[in-house]
Amino acid sequence: MTRARLPLTLARINKATKEEFVAMVGGLVEHSPWVAEQVCGLRPFASVWALHAEMTACIQRAGREQKLALMRLHPELAGREAEKGTLTDSSNSEQARLGLLALSRSDHQRLRALNVAYRKKFGFPFITAVRLHDNLQSVYAALERRTQNDADAEMSEGLRQIGEVLRGRVGHLFGVPMGWLSMHVLDNVSGLPANGMAFSLSMLQGKKWSVISEGHTNMEGRTEAPLLRDASMKRGVYQFEFGVGDYFRRQGAVLSGVPFLDRVPLRFGIDDLALHYHVPLLCTPWAYSTYRGN
Repeated sequence: MTRARLPLTLARINKATKEEFVAMVGGLVEHSPWVAEQVCGLRPFASVWALHAEMTACIQRAGREQKLALMRLHPELAGREAEKGTLTDSSNSEQARLGLLALSRSDHQRLRALNVAYRKKFGFPFITAVRLHDNLQSVYAALERRTQNDADAEMSEGLRQIGEVLRGRVGHLFGVPMGWLSMHVLDNVSGLPANGMAFSLSMLQGKKWSVISEGHTNMEGRTEAPLLRDASMKRGVYQFEFGVGDYFRRQGAVLSGVPFLDRVPLRFGIDDLALHYHVPLLCTPWAYSTYRGN
């Protein structure tokens, strides 16, 4: 089999034989070269993200049993495969990034208990794109939250996470910058994440601001997915605007009258497209602060 030289080029995979193509990209989906085999005939791909899109679509087209089989091939976080040293190279490097392969005794026991509860309920391991987590606490929170899902919702989320894992592996294999933008809002009155705060994200284009995204924070005070990534991650000046006044009015912290803080703008710049830019907002009805997060 052909050994892939890193980084790969789009021209190389488009011109490769089927055997070479599968050898080069078949490992992108955990122990499932059939995905590469099925998309091989769709070449030439216009971009590496077109390859990612077709591989993701191939997984989504699979039958339920084939999807379940694919999910069960994924290793648990810090699970049996990690202990035996049988993780794939990709899974090994992904789990090592957050220290999942060198946990303290208490962290290992906590994660093992969470993994057991999750697998007992759903029949497949917890799957998450580790690169989208900033720390172990974020992983624990996602595992605890997702264990509350019903089976269909969690199967759908697990497949979405496989797509995110695939996205990271495609970026690494082709040497494409994999930076992304995230944010987090903390209610400093309650000391808890701000759930349901309205926000918008805009980019300065010439002398005008163009809205890129808008929505509300989730129970963790975050968004479900990065706000910028891949082709949407561009150098430039951006601005978040948060509905702090409306949020605290709903919490009862501002009972009447004009709020001291209404819409809070945070302007920042993105320069290095390979980095993770994280923008936290810590706020009360009367004050706020931010910093370059990680």
